[in-house]
Amino acid sequence: MDLKGQNHSLPEQQRFDVKPAHTAIVNEQPVAAAEVRESRGVMRSGVDPKERALVRKLDYYIMPTICVMYFLNYVDRNAIAQARLNHFERDLNMSGNEFNTAVSILFVGYVLMQVPSNMLITRIKPGIYMSGCMFLWAVVSACTASVRTYEGLVACRFFLGIAEAPFYPGATYILAIYYTHSEMAARVGLMYCGQLLATGFTGLISAGVFAGMDGLRGLAGWQWLFIIEGALTAFVALLGFWLLPNTPDDTYWLNGEERKIIQARAERDRISDALSKASAWEGLKQAFKDRRTWLFCFMQMFHLSACSFNAFFPTVAKTLGYNTTITLLLTCPPFVLAGAGSTVVGWSSGRLNERTWHITATLSTAIIGFVVAASTLNTAARYVACFIFPVGAFSANSVIVGWASSTLSQTEEKRAVVLAITNVFGHIGYIYGAYLWPDSDEPRYGIGFGASAGFALLSICCAWVVRMLLVQENRKIRASSSEHLNLYSY
Repeated sequence: MDLKGQNHSLPEQQRFDVKPAHTAIVNEQPVAAAEVRESRGVMRSGVDPKERALVRKLDYYIMPTICVMYFLNYVDRNAIAQARLNHFERDLNMSGNEFNTAVSILFVGYVLMQVPSNMLITRIKPGIYMSGCMFLWAVVSACTASVRTYEGLVACRFFLGIAEAPFYPGATYILAIYYTHSEMAARVGLMYCGQLLATGFTGLISAGVFAGMDGLRGLAGWQWLFIIEGALTAFVALLGFWLLPNTPDDTYWLNGEERKIIQARAERDRISDALSKASAWEGLKQAFKDRRTWLFCFMQMFHLSACSFNAFFPTVAKTLGYNTTITLLLTCPPFVLAGAGSTVVGWSSGRLNERTWHITATLSTAIIGFVVAASTLNTAARYVACFIFPVGAFSANSVIVGWASSTLSQTEEKRAVVLAITNVFGHIGYIYGAYLWPDSDEPRYGIGFGASAGFALLSICCAWVVRMLLVQENRKIRASSSEHLNLYSY
């Protein structure tokens, strides 16, 4: 749960004077920026140097590993978008909406595996589990190079979705184990940056492979793309068995004192309505009964529906009128900028301990980009729009995921299930979103851009409803005690 309470040991939390139970709550707004800066100066001076050193060590071991793994997660997933520009559909005799179905079917397998996987991850070693799943999806991805028919492609994509399903909610679960709630948004933003860079740099990789290896040893460029990316993913998966942490008590690069500090941080970070440890099924029931779970689910579903352009971005970029190599190169800069934007927004959200306005600002920016892209075919204006809507749409993700994780973390089991459920709902948006970009709508793609703008607006509305509910929850918590309390952030 995001914290708005006082705790001198946590550098990213806000401080306030808790009112006695009989005092009326007049203003539930976040602390002003000037007050936040002043309070942080006090808190930083009181942070234990050992804790600061521990956080640096966690960042050194965890973040590079997770970011690279997530980078490759999307490299493998989005290879099909680049393959489309290398006579992929012609080689597999595909027509009509068959490519859209091949994109969509991955998320069917992805959705089916999410909740069972995250219920399981609380009972086994998460680092080993996720590395094993990564090696499996690397094999499936490389096998895509051998398909000869549309039906074979659909089968590969379905099983790729199953193999990839544990990674994102599992990664956020690991981050939630080791980092405080106020530290989460920046780390999720940094991890998400890996996905955006993958989408951008896959275009660069594909341009080189298609230009230099198409026809080499009798294989098409798109086949080499799947083989190379699958092999690289398998190599990193093997490293993950060694680098990715499990629980603090079962991670070799932590010493006894560091494990105690992590435990103390977790206890100190617990919200005032935290519950005792529960079974996996109890965590499932807790998540399903909490109405805020479903609001976050719809918020993420609408948000990722607005991001459905991801798998079709090279196709959209092709409408600018350039050849295949230049088109692939043009897809890179917008996603590099989006990665930087995601990192900055995640950092800002954690530092200011604010969620709703960050989501509103980023998704409103995306809406502007969608409208511009749909309203003009001018090359310069459209390419500028191709920078605006990815930056806005993708920058909101780290805020939404971090907000859901910290708001619904009364037990570890509930948090794991919530992360899976919100991710399931989010990726349902990708299933139907794949059909919003039909070839018949080329070159304007008004259906896709218009629908994306509407979905972004609906996600903003969900954020404000959650905000209103959390304001009410904070009033109840404050009224229940006159002690210093940790409250929800919004």
